[in-house]
Amino acid sequence: MSNVTSDPTPEPQSELQSSTSNDRSAKTRQLLGMKGAAPGETSIWKIRLQLMKPITWIPLIWGVVCGAASSGGYVWGLEDFLKALTCMLLSGPLMAGYTQTLNDFYDREIDAINEPYRPIPSGAISVPQVITQIIVLLIAGIGISYLLDLWADHAFPIMTCLTLFGAFIAYIYSAPPLKLKQNGWLGNYALGSSYIALPWWAGHALFGQLNTTIIVLTLFYSLAGLGIAVVNDFKSVEGDRQLGLKSLPVMFGITTAAWICVIMIDLFQAGIAGYLISIDQRLYATILLLLIIPQITFQDMYFLRDPLKNDVKYQASAQPFLVLGMLVTGLALGHAGI
Repeated sequence: MSNVTSDPTPEPQSELQSSTSNDRSAKTRQLLGMKGAAPGETSIWKIRLQLMKPITWIPLIWGVVCGAASSGGYVWGLEDFLKALTCMLLSGPLMAGYTQTLNDFYDREIDAINEPYRPIPSGAISVPQVITQIIVLLIAGIGISYLLDLWADHAFPIMTCLTLFGAFIAYIYSAPPLKLKQNGWLGNYALGSSYIALPWWAGHALFGQLNTTIIVLTLFYSLAGLGIAVVNDFKSVEGDRQLGLKSLPVMFGITTAAWICVIMIDLFQAGIAGYLISIDQRLYATILLLLIIPQITFQDMYFLRDPLKNDVKYQASAQPFLVLGMLVTGLALGHAGI
């Protein structure tokens, strides 16, 4: 009677399914402009979309929602809904797409080190094609913002001015001679305010009257956005060091930079909660404080233990609570008539 032994080699079908799943994940990351993307895309339109990093549109679209909430002037109905959708198109695909394409253009050398699968360093798209995309997105953004001014009957073209200001910030963030991103503090604050304050202003101005209080509060809130922006610096620390970029992980080291990051995220959200208490919006302030607790938990579980390995996992776990807190704040400001 012969002995029968099991074959330790994995079944080919299982290997194939695993390979297919990994390939799909890499392709999705490529299309969204995320870390760990697959190289080799040949469709020019998918390459153009990858340059625009759709994953980065979400917080700007959400910022418009928060601004509409804080304005107190949004009315549930078809017209205001279409206005909001148009403003989201402006803030997300057009202006965030412009910003990301511009950043990739000026970052092509550092991307060749940190993310060689990106469209420009991989040679998937030519420099003239990238420049054309930047110009088209900018012109489209300015055009849509002007149409929004007309639609909202603005005496002063506030939407157009906000778009031009945002385009200018995006340029000095990425391009020499200023290239704000070379400095970890200035660059990350420019990034944080672009993701929180600018779309918030746009949503608020579209449905209400943008005022100094809203401007100052959202700029304060953007200091929490600075902390969020620092999270993205850990993945490129080696390339930043080689090219002389003074990101916070390069300047302070991995551990200290991680602590700076989480303290700023938590402290300035708590500061906003304190302001809400001062204007008698205690329920909203309590909700905002409760939303900070899971963020602190995930900071301890993931980010502070290994910022290099767990940056994406931390963002996916904690940021939903942060963006919910933004909406809570917007609703509180709208309720208070700020």
